[in-house]
Amino acid sequence: MRHNFLRRILGGILTGCILVTATVHAGTTQKDIDKAKDQITDLKKQKEDAKDQVDSLTNEKQGLESDLSGLNGQLNTITSDMNQLEQQAAQKEDEINTAAEDLKRSEERSAEQYEDMKVRIQYIYENGNQSVWDMLIHVSSIAEFLNQAEYTSAINQYDRNMLTAYQELTEQIKKQKKELEEQKEELTVLQQEKQKEQEKVNSLIEDTQKKIQESSEKIEDAQSDVESIDAKIEKMIEYEKQLEIQKAKEDATRLAAIKKQEQENRSNVTYAPAQSDAYLLAAIIQCEAWGEPYDGKLAVGSVIMNRVRSSYFPNTVSGVIYQGGQFSPVASGRLAYRLEQGVDSDCMSAAQAVLGGMSTTNCLYFRVNNGIIEGTVIGNHVFY
Repeated sequence: MRHNFLRRILGGILTGCILVTATVHAGTTQKDIDKAKDQITDLKKQKEDAKDQVDSLTNEKQGLESDLSGLNGQLNTITSDMNQLEQQAAQKEDEINTAAEDLKRSEERSAEQYEDMKVRIQYIYENGNQSVWDMLIHVSSIAEFLNQAEYTSAINQYDRNMLTAYQELTEQIKKQKKELEEQKEELTVLQQEKQKEQEKVNSLIEDTQKKIQESSEKIEDAQSDVESIDAKIEKMIEYEKQLEIQKAKEDATRLAAIKKQEQENRSNVTYAPAQSDAYLLAAIIQCEAWGEPYDGKLAVGSVIMNRVRSSYFPNTVSGVIYQGGQFSPVASGRLAYRLEQGVDSDCMSAAQAVLGGMSTTNCLYFRVNNGIIEGTVIGNHVFY
């Protein structure tokens, strides 16, 4: 009997050694998995931020392109206006040249008329008496004399009228030419203003095109960041998968050792729940299986109670739950938050059921089902 007692003590010491070793390996692997999950979560957040940046830059570029389209429309309008002004200015120049030619001809004709009139007046003045005497001698009657005098007077009046008409026409042409020159000057001012507008719009177009180019480069960089983050996420997912495989192998090795030890030293372990166990168990069930079917909640609770009854794990609910590296909600703080906020009725019901002796699985482990680990699948979890 004493020999059996010593064997039990020795077995317990050996079990403790195996447990410590397994816990260190499992804890380290679980921490790596949790760290990988956190990194993936962070990378996904970075990816979303990068995509938001791409969207923001794309919207900015589209706004700039809209501005550029508007500026090009303004430039087309200004160019059209400048072409019209140029045509009007050319037309005014032609009109001014025509007026200048008309003025020159009018001035020449006015001068000619003036010279002709002076010659006739001088002739009449110098030969006036003789002419009158000659007319008296040579005319056959007084009526003919009067007709000749009237004719001479009519010529003089005609000369004066023509000279006046040419002078008035000259003044009119001068006035018209001046008005045309003023109009051309106004057109020149408008052309200069349009030229300034064109230069301003061209400058804005150049700046906008530069900004669009910068936005395109930023979008390209941001898109490159998204692709780079995607590559990192893929690598981290693959790394997490390898960790899951490693963890599964460790769990399988440990599970085999546990089964072998329990076959050698099989005992019926009964557990008397503490008063706080139901609330704590319900909280971890909600953290791990919230959103899962009720059977999934019962299975999570059953795994915890199976560990409590196993000699390879702590023999209390709190000991199993808070064992290092076993449940990620403990390390992340989600369990503490849930304990503070309260638990829902389904999770509490599942906790009370398994504490009362219900067990829906004899498994000691469960994980999110990723198709790597073989076991019993309930909801989104695989139990093994």
